[in-house]
Amino acid sequence: MIDILMPRLSDTMTEGAIAAWHKKPGDAVAPGDVLVEIETDKALMEQEAYEAGVLAEILVAEGENVAIGTPIARLDDGSGEEAPVASVTPAEPEPQPEPHAQPQPQAETRPQPATVAAGDRRPASPLVRKIARERGIDLTTVAGTGPGGRIVRADLDALPSTPASASTSAPTASPTPARDPAAAAADRVPFDGIRRAIAARLTESATTVPTFTATASADIGALLALRAELNTAVGDDARISVNDLLVRAVALALREHPGVNASYSAEDGGATLLHRRVNVGFAVASPAGLVVPVVPDADRASVSAISGIARALVAKAADRTLSAAEMADGTFTVSNLGMYGVEHFTAIINPPQGAILAVGAGRDELALVDGEIVSRTRMRLTITADHRIIDGALAARFLATLVSLLEHPLRVVA
Repeated sequence: MIDILMPRLSDTMTEGAIAAWHKKPGDAVAPGDVLVEIETDKALMEQEAYEAGVLAEILVAEGENVAIGTPIARLDDGSGEEAPVASVTPAEPEPQPEPHAQPQPQAETRPQPATVAAGDRRPASPLVRKIARERGIDLTTVAGTGPGGRIVRADLDALPSTPASASTSAPTASPTPARDPAAAAADRVPFDGIRRAIAARLTESATTVPTFTATASADIGALLALRAELNTAVGDDARISVNDLLVRAVALALREHPGVNASYSAEDGGATLLHRRVNVGFAVASPAGLVVPVVPDADRASVSAISGIARALVAKAADRTLSAAEMADGTFTVSNLGMYGVEHFTAIINPPQGAILAVGAGRDELALVDGEIVSRTRMRLTITADHRIIDGALAARFLATLVSLLEHPLRVVA
C-alpha cells in the first residue's frame, strides 16, 4: 500500500487544495495517469501517478485544503498488505445523547455548520462547511455533485448566498457590537490559495521593503510606427504587441544596468544578488487572480520569440494551466495597465526581485519642437525600487536607457 502525499509544486507552496479527482476508488492506475488537479498558491496543476496499482482510498476530498506532505489518497500496489476499505470520506459516528447524559469525546472534531442538524449531516469537507456557514447556506438543501454525493465548493458557488445572520436555524448569539450596514449587506468571497499567496507576498513587500519610485516619459511615436510595420509583415497569427516590445527593451536596459536586475539578501548582514540571467516577468490578470509568467533570457530573445512565448503564457494563465516553472526565476517584472487606459500608477515589488516597472497608456500630447507646436504620443514609465540595493541615480540611469530604446526602436529589434 502506498500513501500519496500532497506534493510541493512550487517554491512558495505550503499547502494545496484538491480541485478535482480524475480517478475514483477501485480504478486502475498506471504511471503517468493524471490522478488529481491541485490548486496551489500560484496555479491549478495536474498531478500524475508514479506507481501502478488500484486507487484504494481518497483521503482528501475535492475542495479541501491540506498541508504539504499530508496523505491525500492510498494506492494498492499489490504488495500483499491488506487494503483499507475504499471510501471517499470515513463515516463520522454521531450517536444521539440520552437526556442529561454527559457528551462522549469524539475521535474527530469538525466544526458543525450552524444551519445543519447533527442528525442529518451531509458529506462535505471542512472548507465547504465553513463557506456554507459564512454564506448562510443550509447544507441539507444542497445536492452534492462530488464523489458519493459529497458537497463540493462548486455546488455552493452555484447557489445564491445570504448573510449567515439571516438563517432561521442559526443559534441564538450574544449581543455583538453594531456592524457597518454596507459590510453586512456584502457577499463574502473567501480567498483561494492563489489569492492568499498574493495577499501574503504583497503585504510582505509593502511592509518590509523600503522603496522609492521614479517616473520618466517616452515619446513612443516611432515605436508604434515600427510595430505597425512589423505586424503588416508577419500577419495576424504572429502579431507583436506593445508589451512584447517593452519586455525586450526592459531586458536590454537591465543588461546595461545589472544593478537593477538584482535581489536583496539578508544573509551575512545583507548583500546584493546580481542575477546572471535576465528573466522578465509580466503581470497578467487571470481568472485566479494576478499571476506573473516569466520570459526567460529576454535579453537574448528576438521580439518575435518574446511575442510567441508571451501569447502561450497568457493563454495558459486564462486556462489556469500555468506551471510553477513558467512563473519561477523572474528577476524583474513589468506591469502594464496601458490597455485599460491608465496613464500613470505605481506597482508593488514582486519579492524577492529588486524592482518593478509600471507602464501607463500612450497619450497624445502637445509639444514645442523647433518653435512649432506638434502632437506627440507619450508613455509614462514608473519604477518602484528596493532602496536597500538600488539608489535613485541607478534607477534614473536605467529609466534614461529605457526611454532611449523606446524612442529609437530599431535598437530594440536589432
